[in-house]
Amino acid sequence: MAVPLPSPAQAAVVASIVIVGTYLYSKLYYHRFKLNAHIPQLPSSLLFGHLIAFDAFTKKGVLDRHPDVIFSEMHQAAGKPPVMLLDNWPIVPPMAIVANHEVAEQVSKPSPLFQYSAPKSQSLARVVDLIGPKTILLKQNDDWKQVRRRFNPGFAPQHLMTLLPLILDKASLYFGILDELAKSDKPISLDGATTNLTFDIIGAVTMGVDMNAQHLDPSQQGEMVVMYKQLIKTFADDKLQLPWWLIPRVHLQRRRLGAKISAQLQDIVRESFANMKAGSETTGSRSILSLSLKDVDTLTQDILDETCDQLKTFLFAGHDTTSTTITWMVYELSRTPHALKKVREELDRLFGPGRAGDPTFVRQKLLEPGGDALINQMVYISAVLKEVLRLYAPAGTIRYSNPGTGFVLKTSQGDYNVDGNWIYLNHRMIHLDPGVYGDTAEQFVPERWLQPEGLPASAWRPFERGPRNCIGQELANIEARIIIAMLISRYDFTKTIQISGKPVDGMMVKIKMAS
Repeated sequence: MAVPLPSPAQAAVVASIVIVGTYLYSKLYYHRFKLNAHIPQLPSSLLFGHLIAFDAFTKKGVLDRHPDVIFSEMHQAAGKPPVMLLDNWPIVPPMAIVANHEVAEQVSKPSPLFQYSAPKSQSLARVVDLIGPKTILLKQNDDWKQVRRRFNPGFAPQHLMTLLPLILDKASLYFGILDELAKSDKPISLDGATTNLTFDIIGAVTMGVDMNAQHLDPSQQGEMVVMYKQLIKTFADDKLQLPWWLIPRVHLQRRRLGAKISAQLQDIVRESFANMKAGSETTGSRSILSLSLKDVDTLTQDILDETCDQLKTFLFAGHDTTSTTITWMVYELSRTPHALKKVREELDRLFGPGRAGDPTFVRQKLLEPGGDALINQMVYISAVLKEVLRLYAPAGTIRYSNPGTGFVLKTSQGDYNVDGNWIYLNHRMIHLDPGVYGDTAEQFVPERWLQPEGLPASAWRPFERGPRNCIGQELANIEARIIIAMLISRYDFTKTIQISGKPVDGMMVKIKMAS
């Protein structure tokens, strides 16, 4: 029986499918195997890029460990190149992971191509409900510079020292709560209590308002704190950062919570602006918000929205990273007896034997004329802080260079054009580089920061470097030194379970008054 020939229309359809399929295949092949072939990488799949390899490495260890740990394992398997490509497109754009501090400097410093360093990527747009669409983190070039200039005075070290009474007031509440918890032999979440403290501090310092975060009964916390925690939880639970169309209810919840937080912040900004124009002395008259509005003549909707988004960013970053750093400091000191001994000896020299454990006495000493100089004399504590931030850096930074820009990273193994890729400065890899930190790179050794020869400045970057470094780093340093000084002097801590990578258990500890 004769097989009928396809009609001209059918033949045209088949030919079109073949042509389109061939075109798409060639485009995908070029994207996967040609475009970034010059950058060191593990073998890739045509359809899935490095997603299969990423999944395989994930399954080799603790499944919920931080992606940076998995990246490090893949980096080691690739031969530890200074720059490694990870192609997880279409989940995220291809990513050039920078593992060398000298190469990272090329990204974070100004250059002929980029006046204010390589532009930030739009990766943070995924958390826009948390930080706001007009956040400084998403701004570029002169738009970024304008916002940074407006908020810089509030974060200047000399101004932050004038806010010590606010920090110490909130710390007094914190130690009162810990004293109550110390009466029980039950494990407590140190991270939970410390997060509430840093929420209170960042609210007081940035806006001059009481966040009402510190309570033994969480149901008594302020409304904004509760909403922030609910919003943060939606991102913490979404480990894969799924698109909105897969989890529409979650995205609607984020949008609703973000809008409610913004509405409350707008009221705070309006009130602060009105008080400033009226010349009223209020609790927040010296806040970072108040200083940022000093040269504003008219509070337009654009300035209002922009200011609120900076406050959202400060509230998120200012409470989360500082509380995590403090809990890691407690963890490392509680398991390193010689370092704990040195911290307590330093505090005895500064405040008198055993006196640093008395919040009332510490407050009195720090608020005396010249008392703030004691914070800068915490040399060993500062070394502990630097070492903890090296081992547990809050986050890396992702930059981006548009296709055709010609942004080339020069390395010891070759030059790599990274246009069109996310450029991820991986702090974990940089901070654990044995080429810089030697055989003890993965160990807690505060003394490395006290050596006269020093270490390369570019090899320590928890707050990043260059023009777009973290605006709040000095506040974080002041907070951490003050809180850890009193914590370590006042209490003894015992870790209840083993942890790795991140204090995912909320830093459960048993706490008792120091003997």
